[in-house]
Amino acid sequence: MKVYLDNAATTSLDPAVLDAMLPYLKDKYGNPSSIHAYGRESRSAIEKARRTIADHFSVSPGEIFFTSGGTEANNMALHSGIRSLDIKNVISSKLEHHAVSHTLNYLEAAGNIKVHWVNLKDNGVIDMDHMEHLLGSNEQVMVSLMYANNEIANLLPVQKAGSLCENHNAVFHSDVVQAIGHYPIDFQELKLNMASCSAHKFHGPKSTGFLYVQGDCLLQPFIHGGPQERNMRGGTENVYGIVGLAKALDLAVENMDKDRAHIEGLKSYMMTELQTAIEGVLFNGESGGDSLYTILNLSLPITEKREMLLFNLDIKGIAVSGGSACSSGVSEDSHVLMAIGTDMERPSVRISFSKYNTKTDIDYLVKTLVEVL
Repeated sequence: MKVYLDNAATTSLDPAVLDAMLPYLKDKYGNPSSIHAYGRESRSAIEKARRTIADHFSVSPGEIFFTSGGTEANNMALHSGIRSLDIKNVISSKLEHHAVSHTLNYLEAAGNIKVHWVNLKDNGVIDMDHMEHLLGSNEQVMVSLMYANNEIANLLPVQKAGSLCENHNAVFHSDVVQAIGHYPIDFQELKLNMASCSAHKFHGPKSTGFLYVQGDCLLQPFIHGGPQERNMRGGTENVYGIVGLAKALDLAVENMDKDRAHIEGLKSYMMTELQTAIEGVLFNGESGGDSLYTILNLSLPITEKREMLLFNLDIKGIAVSGGSACSSGVSEDSHVLMAIGTDMERPSVRISFSKYNTKTDIDYLVKTLVEVL
C-alpha cells in the first residue's frame, strides 16, 4: 500500500488543472511577448488568470506579479521591498521558511538592514506584545511573518499583525504559501502590503506562484532582462503554469468548505488514534483550533530507531516528512522545532493532509508507526 501524507511539501496535480494546462502545452504555445496571434492568445490567457486570482483576494490585477514560486516571491518582496522602500529594520521570527530567514540573514550580513527576531510564547506562538514593542522602538520597518507555519501549523493572527503594522507605518509582508486555498483571504482586509504564493501547495503546478504588491508600494525589479510583468520581472512567462495556478485556485475556493471539513475530520481522527496507539505521543506547536488544519507535527517517544524512522516508513510505502521539504536530505534538526524548544531526542514527524487522503491512509500510517517503533 502507498500513502502520501507530505502535502505541505507538494500536492498532486488536480486532473482538472492538467486539463486546463494542456492546450498551452500543446497548441497554444506562442510567446506572450510576441505581437502575432499566437502571442496574443498566450497574453490573453495570462491576463485572464491574473484577473481571476486578483478577484479571489479582492485586489487589483495590477497588484499581482507572477513568479517561479514562493521562494522567488519571498526574495522579491524582501530584496526589492527593502531597497525600494528604504527599509532599515525588519521584524521576523525564527519560525520562518528559509526563503525568508536566509534572505534576511544575507541582507543583514551585507549591512542593508538590522533584523529583530520577535519573541515566541509556548508552542511557538508569536508574542504580539513584543512585536508591538519592536514596532514602536524602530523606524523604517518591514514585518515579515508567515500566515501559517509549514512545519508546526501555527497560525499568525494576521489581521492583528496587519493593524499593528498600519498603526506604526510599517510595511507588512506575509508568506501565505501554506494558507492559500485553505482559508478565504482578503489581502486588503488583512492590511497586507505584500504576500507570497506558490501553486503546488493547493494542487497546482510546481514552479509557479505570485507576489501580491499593494499599489502604493512601488518596487524596483528583482529580476532584470525584459519588460515582462509590467517591467517587474524579466523573463518569458510560464503561461501553462499561470493558467494552472488560476484553475487550481478556482477549484480550491469552490470546494473549500467541503475539503476543509474532510481534512479536519482526518486530522482529528489521527490525533485520537495516535494517542490511543502510542503512549507518550505529543504534538508540536498549536495542534488545536489555532492551527492550520492540513498539518500535524508529531513528537514520538524516544527510540534508538530515530535516525531510520522516516526511511522505514518510506519502505512501507508511506511518504511523510521530518520538517520542511526544502531541508530534505540534510541531517540537521529542524530550525523550527529547535526554536520552540522541542526535545530533539524525540523523533518528530510532519503529517500533512490533502483532499485526496482517507481514513484508510491514517489507519495504515498509525499501524505502521506502531510496528516501526
